[in-house]
Amino acid sequence: QVQLVESGGGLVQTGGSLRLSCAGTGSITRLNLMGWYRQAPGKQRELVAAFTSGGTTNYADSVKGRFTISRDNAKNTMYLQMNSLKPEDTAVYYCYVVGLIAYWGQGTQVTVSS
Repeated sequence: QVQLVESGGGLVQTGGSLRLSCAGTGSITRLNLMGWYRQAPGKQRELVAAFTSGGTTNYADSVKGRFTISRDNAKNTMYLQMNSLKPEDTAVYYCYVVGLIAYWGQGTQVTVSS
C-alpha cells in the first residue's frame, strides 16, 4: 500500500518560485512511473511532468524550461521545482505513482497572482 502526501503549495506572485514535495509512506523507490498532474478550475486535469519507465522525463510544453521534476530515493520523495510562475499555472497539483494501480496524492493548491 502506498500513500502520497503533498506539500509546498501556496500563493506566489508572477515570476516567483515554489517547490512541491510528494512524500511516499510506502516504498516508491522501486516504482518508475511517477509524476505530477494539475487541474485548474473548469479545465481538465493535465500532465505537467513525469518520469517515464525508461528513466527519462517528460514535460508539458507550457512548463518546459521553467519546471523541473526530481526524486530523492533515500527520502522516498518526489519534487516539482516551479520557477518563473505565471497566473496560468494556478491549479491544484497532484502527484501520482504507478505500481499495480495508480496512487494519487490529495492535491495541493498553487495560486499565482498577477
